[in-house]
Amino acid sequence: MRNKPVGATVYGIDLGKTTFHIVGLDAAGHPLQRITLSRNTIFTFFSNATAALIGMEACPGSQWLARKLESLGHTVRIIPAQFVKPYVKSNKNDLIDAAAIAEAVTRPTMRFVRARSVEQVELQALHRIRDRLIASRTRLINQIRAFCLEFGIPIRAGSSAFKLGLPQVLADETNDLTPSMRDILQDLANELGQIEHRVNDITEHINAIATRSEIARRLTSIPGVGSLGATAILAAVGDGHQFHKARDLAAWLGLVPAQYSTGGKPTLLGISKRGNSYIRRLLIHGARSCVLHLDRSKDRLGEWIARLEARMHANKVVVALANKLARIVWAILNHPGALYLRDGQISTRTHQHEGGIA
Repeated sequence: MRNKPVGATVYGIDLGKTTFHIVGLDAAGHPLQRITLSRNTIFTFFSNATAALIGMEACPGSQWLARKLESLGHTVRIIPAQFVKPYVKSNKNDLIDAAAIAEAVTRPTMRFVRARSVEQVELQALHRIRDRLIASRTRLINQIRAFCLEFGIPIRAGSSAFKLGLPQVLADETNDLTPSMRDILQDLANELGQIEHRVNDITEHINAIATRSEIARRLTSIPGVGSLGATAILAAVGDGHQFHKARDLAAWLGLVPAQYSTGGKPTLLGISKRGNSYIRRLLIHGARSCVLHLDRSKDRLGEWIARLEARMHANKVVVALANKLARIVWAILNHPGALYLRDGQISTRTHQHEGGIA
């Protein structure tokens, strides 16, 4: 009987690799049950339990478990770990953590992580693998350039210049490279080619997904948002309905000022840099591309950029534009059929919504 449900209406689960610590509360918030289940028995337990509210911390495996428990008829909420910590009463163990989760999930002002679909998880995995490969490529290029400098051979900075310069260095028999070092560099060049091939394959896969997705195609109508940015947004944000307004999405991406105000005196700092750093980086790179290459005579964003450039530093202009692009993304996600128009508006099939540059 100890490992059978006793009618709790709220459960908190502290996740582990092989064991799950669970605390059940009644409608008044009083603990009814404290148990530890294995990965093999947790689904039997919750399939026999009445429909309840289940809370867990955001961590690897939480998305999978949330989908499984929702299929059993339960309501699952995933909580960022930093929001659970204030509810830990004292000391710390797994059951105390589970009790804190169960209490935190009932708070009306609590913020939750939205459960992602399998397709979103797969798409996010592609982006993370590609990002890791690009970081490995950068490290490898820097290492090769450093080896060449040890023999008095400089190669220009930049990936494109490096790819042109390295074959010339290896083919030049008059430089100071020893035969052994030349072989080492050739092996590293072959490794670099393999990484490039993998990056290109994953990029093509992502582009194919963007082409098939109607939402991704609409997102790519935004200046500075390409297939990579659109699919990364779909993987992390989904339909965007968890954000009540455009500023909420920009704040989640860490593109709004951090605030440290007290005594009625507002103090705004630099951008908070919270949330998804990968999407924030893509939006900032896209914004920088817009500042440099956008046709300002045909796009109303160009007028807005020009006004900003007249009164603030170029880097601030880029971040401000990235903030605006995030708000346009929210508008397109929350209005079916919406597209970005060059006049700065968001157009749908039936009517238009101001907000493209609001």
